[in-house]
Amino acid sequence: MPNRADAVAGRPAVAAPGFSGLLESWRQVVFGGNLAPGRPVDAVSRWLLITRACVFPMTLTSGLIGGLLAATTPAPRWGCFALALLGLVIAHATNNMINDYFDTIGGFDTEAYVRTQYAPHPLFSHLISTRGLLATIAAFNAADLAIGLALLRIQGWPVAAFALAGLFISVFYVAPPLKLKHHGLGEPGVFLVWGPLMTGGTYFVTAGSIPAWVWLASVPYALSVTTVLIGKHIDKYEQDRERGIHTLPVLLGKDVSLRLNKILMVAFYVTVAALVVSAEVGVGVLLVAAAIPRLRQVLKAYSEPKPAAPPPGYHLWPLWYVSAAFYHGRLAGGLFVAGLLVNAALGL
Repeated sequence: MPNRADAVAGRPAVAAPGFSGLLESWRQVVFGGNLAPGRPVDAVSRWLLITRACVFPMTLTSGLIGGLLAATTPAPRWGCFALALLGLVIAHATNNMINDYFDTIGGFDTEAYVRTQYAPHPLFSHLISTRGLLATIAAFNAADLAIGLALLRIQGWPVAAFALAGLFISVFYVAPPLKLKHHGLGEPGVFLVWGPLMTGGTYFVTAGSIPAWVWLASVPYALSVTTVLIGKHIDKYEQDRERGIHTLPVLLGKDVSLRLNKILMVAFYVTVAALVVSAEVGVGVLLVAAAIPRLRQVLKAYSEPKPAAPPPGYHLWPLWYVSAAFYHGRLAGGLFVAGLLVNAALGL
């Protein structure tokens, strides 16, 4: 199986057919994380690849949950909500670039490492220079600082607390001296960022306050995002163990981690049901039950050995378990958002 970075580096210059071709390229990157072999890299696709835009839906979902939970408050500030959502996406893009930079200079990302095999790496695939990557990280941080200061002026000091906590986890996820990912703390960090910090923070800037139940309402989707990261680290288990990167799966072992991820996926539905039973969230969110058939498919995949070779049409090899977790979380999270829209529309 060729290195997936080959889909960018050294690809034949096959022209895309007009604007419809550009749209198809953008769709491929956003939904698949890569371009089909032989497809040229346009300017937009290049930046979508550099920032890893394929994972932005997780951030948008966390932010939407926070905003929709605040929809029933007396005077939601939708302008603040939109600004916060933009800031979250920029922060996620920055986090992805920071991870690629520090993993590269630290010697962890190499041509032989999993990161460069399933999708183009910004530096190894020559999508951007090291200096350009650092300049982009600085520019994105400056943009987020401007957004943060604007929201701080409107909603007060808690905005800074949410932003700084998220920035701390984002930077030190791979950056020295903490390297949270290397000590089994990356997964708990992701739970905190995509749950209490993103959802809770978006609720706060929209509503101007944050009651205790919102922290609990941030838990279901935070669990779902955490399963994606655990799945990714299960896929990288052997290489991470050899390199001394002690992710949670390396610390717990692959079999325990597979069972843990199955438990967390089921826990998503348990926590959603608990929110409804406790009357903290309206019954509309029970729409997530429509994702249970997909859950069964994913649990089956987690209970069987990983295939020896990628199935026909599968483009993210050698990743496997992360794709299954993302496949489940995308639908489950989307239905959770849809349920909150129902609650907001009906005043539930």
